[in-house]
Amino acid sequence: MKAPSIDNIFSNRKNLERILDNLKDGIIAHDIDRKIFYFNKRAEEITGYHREEVIGKDCHDAFGGPFCGSRCSFCGDQPLFLDTAEYPINIVTRKGETRRLEMTATMMRDENDRKFGVLAAFRDVTDLFELRIKAREMTGFSNIIGCDSKMVEVFRQITDVAGYDYPVHIFGETGTGKELVANAIHNESLRAGNPFVPINCGALPEGLIESELFGHVKGAFSGAIRDKKGRFELAHKGTIFLDEIAELPKLLQVKLLRFLQEGNFMKVGGEKTVSVDVRVVSATNRDLKKEVKKGRFREDLFYRLNVIPIQIPPIRERRSDIPLLVEHFLSQAPVIGGQRPVRIGKEALNILMDYNWPGNVRELQNAVQFAIVRCQGKVIHPEDLPLELKGFISEKPKRGPVRKLDAESVSAALTKTGGNKARAAKVLGVGRATLYRFLADHADEMQED
Repeated sequence: MKAPSIDNIFSNRKNLERILDNLKDGIIAHDIDRKIFYFNKRAEEITGYHREEVIGKDCHDAFGGPFCGSRCSFCGDQPLFLDTAEYPINIVTRKGETRRLEMTATMMRDENDRKFGVLAAFRDVTDLFELRIKAREMTGFSNIIGCDSKMVEVFRQITDVAGYDYPVHIFGETGTGKELVANAIHNESLRAGNPFVPINCGALPEGLIESELFGHVKGAFSGAIRDKKGRFELAHKGTIFLDEIAELPKLLQVKLLRFLQEGNFMKVGGEKTVSVDVRVVSATNRDLKKEVKKGRFREDLFYRLNVIPIQIPPIRERRSDIPLLVEHFLSQAPVIGGQRPVRIGKEALNILMDYNWPGNVRELQNAVQFAIVRCQGKVIHPEDLPLELKGFISEKPKRGPVRKLDAESVSAALTKTGGNKARAAKVLGVGRATLYRFLADHADEMQED
């Protein structure tokens, strides 16, 4: 019996469906009107939805929300019709589980090059992502640089809240990257393709902040020559980030509390209630519990905002991330005259590792940028660093004898403490910075062990 030709196989719809059903990737295809016309077996397994439940439905409705996380070409009023788009998304399955996917969406065209729909291929990488976290193989996440165990825990918290709309409150010292974390929460959430709107509550005069947050109507006050949308309206379907929330005046704390309770507000000078769908993420470098005790912050608002607290560690508590951050900042340096510093010398890096960084990541970035400008060659030396760092070195008290480290004892200490460098340093009787320097200087030797 003669075997069927390739053309005959692909012209048979059932055969083509069998081929697609045996792929490891989930496949979903919809037409220009977003109506789903194909959904393969792997897509069923990943999402938990049966094809009978989604075929013929709008892909923004079939799964309880846009399957693309509001990132595709068909989310706006006018489709963008990008030929190909690749991005990670988080979805909520039919059973309510949050899964992380890598998505590739491709525009489909007919024989006349006319667009007729989109084919999206997606792969479930949830387990791989979890393994990378457990194995501490991550050097960063969603534009945040770090691999220290405390930062990995922050990354885990960000992914944990991705599928929920609960308010998140971020606490961290000045310069730790609170807005980066807030942005990561937004990007990992189901609101990712919608607006992320930040506002610094401490940077605006008290008389203007209500208008900035909630908007105003024409004639509400002198200078209000037209209606204006506030940040909450601009963030509709997305996330609003209220930075330095402790600076919010008491009267506005009441209005914010009412919004969190009811989901609506009135503009300054307005008489109509405005309803918006917004996730609220707040942040401060102050302890809000202490602010509540001092009577400066409403207790009921604190509990509304602090549903999911995330604390960002300062640099002095994650010194192992300093080399990563330095390399990142060096990679961002502009090329002038065809060259730029390609690395930082060991002595200069040791200084950066020992310094306490009261300004945290922002101060470290400034120091590296200063050194790039000051550096005359391709290596940054101690004399290229800012004065306060050199002053810090000269003022440091002289130390007594320091225990000499060797690869064997360091390896044994790390094994004993399960890789925890801070505890290993205590076992070895040295400071953490000393251990970090040893590991950096003997990386090849430690790998051989």
